[in-house]
Amino acid sequence: MRLQSQKGRASTSDQGIIFDIKRYAIHDGPGIRVTVFLKGCPLRCLWCHNPEGQSPEPETMIPRASGESPSFNSEDEKAGRVMTVNEVMAEIEKDILFLDQSGGGATFSGGEPLMQPGFLTSLLQACREKDIHTVVDTCGYAPSDVFNSIAANVDLFLFDLKLLDDAEHENYTGASNRPILQNLTQLDEMGKRVIIRFPVVPQVTDTEENITNVVSFLSSLRTMRDVALLPYHNLGGQKYERLRRKDGMQGMESPASEGISRIQSLFESQGLRVTIGG
Repeated sequence: MRLQSQKGRASTSDQGIIFDIKRYAIHDGPGIRVTVFLKGCPLRCLWCHNPEGQSPEPETMIPRASGESPSFNSEDEKAGRVMTVNEVMAEIEKDILFLDQSGGGATFSGGEPLMQPGFLTSLLQACREKDIHTVVDTCGYAPSDVFNSIAANVDLFLFDLKLLDDAEHENYTGASNRPILQNLTQLDEMGKRVIIRFPVVPQVTDTEENITNVVSFLSSLRTMRDVALLPYHNLGGQKYERLRRKDGMQGMESPASEGISRIQSLFESQGLRVTIGG
């Protein structure tokens, strides 16, 4: 099945749908950051740990168990609420002192933030006007003109690269990887700062063939040398239950540390700079 990018009905250049805002984030770019999660994603990755971000519309979730920490949406147990650009910026600016002192800023994640291109553009421009460092965490599946339109206001892209074989990519994510590879190549040609995020998913992305293909592709790029390996974890399992959905990776264990070290060595052997996590 090929999934097409779409905007949620409430998304405009002035407002959009947010399903979480995480303060004091330290794994979503440099320094201390405020990470804003935009609703909607064109992919359906089998291992997705933010399933509440997939639908472009707010969703009702089963209430949290007693004693669990309240969330951004806990007041109504909805995954997603409409916010204006000014409301989001007010949340970011609450931590402006910490952001400035740590060399941090604002990260826009999801879901897929490029599913709400007008809203994302307005947020990025608002950050630029206030000299706030910006990161866009993306799966890469979006029209190329959207990437062109936002690139000037993005200081750093965190770009997911999962599977190089197109049929395998479509099988595990629901969409072709051709637009993703095209957009990544485009960012490379533009000289944009990009960190590649490679999810290490047992029996899916960690095969010898896929790793060899990913390393070969990255080695062909001109400017991109930074890779973050993201070991699979099952922390999203409870979210699937609360959304009344099946967890396609139920029972899957996280990859062993020896396997991660082996993959790290393969990437580094080709001159790529590798970190674990982040």
